[in-house]
Amino acid sequence: MGVSRLNLKTILKALKLNESTISMILGALVIVVVGVLVINYFKGREAGTTLPTGVTTERDTTLPRTHTVAAGETLWSISERYYNSGYNWVDIAEENNLANAGLIEEGQALSIPDVPAKTVTVSGGEVAGEVSEGSISGSTYEVVKGDSLWNISVRAYGDGYRWVEVAKENKLANPNIIHAGNILILPR
Repeated sequence: MGVSRLNLKTILKALKLNESTISMILGALVIVVVGVLVINYFKGREAGTTLPTGVTTERDTTLPRTHTVAAGETLWSISERYYNSGYNWVDIAEENNLANAGLIEEGQALSIPDVPAKTVTVSGGEVAGEVSEGSISGSTYEVVKGDSLWNISVRAYGDGYRWVEVAKENKLANPNIIHAGNILILPR
């Protein structure tokens, strides 16, 4: 009995002396495990969405035709398959008289219309409702319908952020409200 007690005491003393080393090893082990979990989590997210089985990404060129919805497909993905543009999902929805375009079911037959592929174009044109009558050079300005302090500042100073100066100079209680016919003082 005395021998086993002695061995237990020496083991506990040895552990107590190496407590900091044991803590450091356990801490490093926790860091490694957390690192592996984080890496696996992000690897799974990078994979992205996978195409359902049997779905190809090749563009079918013979339109119109009928498409049978596979699991996981959306009108956008179907549109990308046939038109190389997801924006034609609207045409597919209209062709099939879908009340809710977000609800299509696996096995549902959809008619794919023969329409040109839609593309997104960005024009540098004017924004509707903006007044762009040229620059303002005077020290006063009469507001016309559709004006805003921003537009006036752009035309008067070439800098829309100076609308604050115009609002302060004219002691406007609410700079969002200006009316056609108001005369504004433009600080120069």
